[in-house]
Amino acid sequence: MRRFAMTAVSAVAVLVSPLALASASSADPAFSMRAQVLQVGLDELVKDTLVPGAQLVLTEHGTDIQINSGVGDVATGAAFPDNAQVRIASNTKAFVATVVLQLVAEHRVELDAALERYLPGRVYGPGGDGRVITVRNLLQHTSGIPNYLAYLDLGSADALRRSRPADELIRLGLDHPAEFTPGSAFGYSNTNYLLAGELIERVTGSSVSVEITRRILVPLGLGHTYWPLFPVENVIRQPHPRGYHNFGGTRVDITDIDPGWGLSDGALVSTGADLNRFFMALVSGRLLPPEVQTEMMHTIPANEPARPREAGLGLFRRINSCGMETWGHGGAMNGFLVFGAATTDRAVTVSTNELTGFLVMGVYLGAMNALVDAALCG
Repeated sequence: MRRFAMTAVSAVAVLVSPLALASASSADPAFSMRAQVLQVGLDELVKDTLVPGAQLVLTEHGTDIQINSGVGDVATGAAFPDNAQVRIASNTKAFVATVVLQLVAEHRVELDAALERYLPGRVYGPGGDGRVITVRNLLQHTSGIPNYLAYLDLGSADALRRSRPADELIRLGLDHPAEFTPGSAFGYSNTNYLLAGELIERVTGSSVSVEITRRILVPLGLGHTYWPLFPVENVIRQPHPRGYHNFGGTRVDITDIDPGWGLSDGALVSTGADLNRFFMALVSGRLLPPEVQTEMMHTIPANEPARPREAGLGLFRRINSCGMETWGHGGAMNGFLVFGAATTDRAVTVSTNELTGFLVMGVYLGAMNALVDAALCG
């Protein structure tokens, strides 16, 4: 594998204009020092987690600062392209939760109403009862419904190609025993967001993709973010790195396989800059009225020892190393890992082009948080 040894200056690109980069890097020594720190941190993360490459995008003061490390294409040695599109996986859940909460603001959905009101006869079985589980339970992962992903075999590229519909996956989760009584604990479950997507479609009469596009992507001008037209569309539309996955010790290029299957728990494709703008808009209250925003940001302990954070409704809260309150989600999918954090006026997103093994990810979560903190704290 070829690896580009990039200096801090050569690796930084301001996506707004080349002139902005020249003036910032030459006139502001603090900017140059900060870029060097982020470059070193990103380089170390790539090296330690054994991924081919990564891209960090920091957005502040209307400017996007991009830093690359490693390679975006193992075969050619090419770097991540500027403003690279990636599959953002579970970051999609923040968009889905936002639409549900907009429906709450429109008095079309009640947060504490039972799912049975909106999805009659849909949620039943050992995994959960729609007469007891509420909309809030879905969005905050307190439903107790098992995560369908725990029961899927995705151990090969061929398995990733064998898509299954949301109905079948929801049933797969509900056919296993509930993890806890609704509202009594936190338990992350992708099944929750398949149901949340179905709720949006039942209430609005249109698809989740249409609602997210018209309610979020178009108003915010997120022109590099889209919901793929699965199954006819598997290739990422705009410049992107290759995405890889390690199957049994063999690194396989799975870029042109969409493991999101067009589902509401992880379908979206975006860029670091677009994702930063979405989370800043969300955190600053541009997408929800104050009373609903308060509900979204009312958090509970996530009970994840490796990740000290609190769960809101489609958002996670963390106090970082410089005492700053930050918000975000994060997403892991075969081919890509996308994580970061946002405040009202700055945000950072880091994308890698391979999903690190969960054991390795657990070891390096602290380093990931430290890199995000270094970007936000300045």
